[in-house]
Amino acid sequence: MSAVASEEIALHGHRVRFHRAGDGPLLVLLHGIASTADTWSPVVEALAARHTVIAPDLLGHGDSAKPRGDYSLGAYASGVRDLIAALGYDRATVAGHSLGGGIAMQFAYQFPERVERLVLISSGGLGREVHLILRAATLPGSELVLALLGGAWLRATGGALAGALARVGLKKGEDLAGVTGGIGSLADAGARGAFVHTARAAIDARGQRVSATDRLYLAADLPTLIVWGERDPIIPVAHGRDAHAAMPGSRLEVFAGAGHFPHRDAPARFVSILEDFVRTTEPAALAESDLTARLRAGA
Repeated sequence: MSAVASEEIALHGHRVRFHRAGDGPLLVLLHGIASTADTWSPVVEALAARHTVIAPDLLGHGDSAKPRGDYSLGAYASGVRDLIAALGYDRATVAGHSLGGGIAMQFAYQFPERVERLVLISSGGLGREVHLILRAATLPGSELVLALLGGAWLRATGGALAGALARVGLKKGEDLAGVTGGIGSLADAGARGAFVHTARAAIDARGQRVSATDRLYLAADLPTLIVWGERDPIIPVAHGRDAHAAMPGSRLEVFAGAGHFPHRDAPARFVSILEDFVRTTEPAALAESDLTARLRAGA
């Protein structure tokens, strides 16, 4: 197993923390909202056996800076481009979980020449439905509620919070741990502000408001793997099945019994499938002109 190093770099004056491990073709791992690069800990060492793995704390998350600024998908995609360019890499297989999936798709849309393959894991941006917890985070006054939940009161009564979350469909295991950990990270005002701005950029009270479904045809020549937990309570598995149907040549893997974090529920299976996907596909060699041609053709 390859050792995982935690590193930092300054981009545009802001600190970005990231994990780096391994050697080989570049694999970039993008976490979800209120999460960090640590979500990949069950799989990163195994993936690093054949790849150079870069897993950042996205801006506004974890140990990266939390400036007052733009937390749209486009801004995040540009930040990923800047990170890999600053580290000396040109192209990558880009994998994203939840919000990270939406960022990965936006990255492929903005910078097609930099993407070799796309991996979407319980991805946002593929339909409207999303759990009530994330919709509630976009409502007026949500910052005050999150301040209470993320503060000392949460740490003192985490068991009560876990019980409440279980009653809205988050069962014991990685789903419950992921959501309670995310809420616990919001004790910091900067993290809280970044979370709310990020949520409101993609979600409103009715659900996800940013969708890539009308642009999936542009990825026809991009090898794409879609991974989902069959029992995902945050974003329904139907989104993955619909995306697979809309992307001829894509590969869909549904993990029976897994929830919103299939890479953590079944890490060995996840690594095996991702490695097989990379081994059996040729990296895309796309250019902006290819996207332009598809736009002009309208198909």
